[in-house]
Amino acid sequence: MAKKTHKGVRLTLSGSTAFSQLRPETRDTLNAMCHVKRYCAGQTVIHAQENSDFIGCVLSGILRMQKTLADGRAHIVGLLVEGDTFGRVFDGAAEFNIEAATDTEFCAFSRTDFEALMTRSPDLERAVLLNITDELDRAREWLIILSNQKIADRIAGFLLLLCSRFRDIDHMLKPGPEGIEVKIPINRTDLAHLLGTRPESISRSLHSLSDQGVIDILEPDRILIRDAKALALAADVDEFETIATLQDLLKNHRVEH
Repeated sequence: MAKKTHKGVRLTLSGSTAFSQLRPETRDTLNAMCHVKRYCAGQTVIHAQENSDFIGCVLSGILRMQKTLADGRAHIVGLLVEGDTFGRVFDGAAEFNIEAATDTEFCAFSRTDFEALMTRSPDLERAVLLNITDELDRAREWLIILSNQKIADRIAGFLLLLCSRFRDIDHMLKPGPEGIEVKIPINRTDLAHLLGTRPESISRSLHSLSDQGVIDILEPDRILIRDAKALALAADVDEFETIATLQDLLKNHRVEH
């Protein structure tokens, strides 16, 4: 069961989310509709094929979208982090289980009330469409990462994705003089399900990247990226864009210190 919900909590959405562009009156209406729900790691928020009665927006923690295949294997098809929304608007049941990968807090809006607000608030409709577009872009990025045959290359892509998509999430990235420290936000089993492999293969591949001098393994869930160019080449992503992103992180770190 979810922990007790609370109503009337102010929305604290980061500047990178589509909701940050809402008009004040629309945001105030959403605030009045908001019920904050808290789930512990491992709990199911929405079951596959369930017609959920709410739309959610993640405030903290991480949710996983998980599909159980016909042979019983579990496969994670995506992660939801701070600022991401979930739930079907207007029609349809959930295609995947939505589960708490970590202790999670999210804002739940009545689906009926949310849909009614959308019909009279073009700014909210635009925000929802932008969120869907972002999801499609992330899905395309993920297809590129999973197309790599080597697990080490998939891990390289995942680490770079953390540096780009999760860069504004607190405690996820820590730039320093030797490189960028990345905190992997999910456990090895979930990471294996996300990358389509086994936990043992994840460990071997991380050590392979470490042996090549591309990363350092500080702790099982803490990785130091030493060679961004080699990581980008392994992941088969845009080398120049990747290096620019990481250099930007390091530049901001130097300015702050």
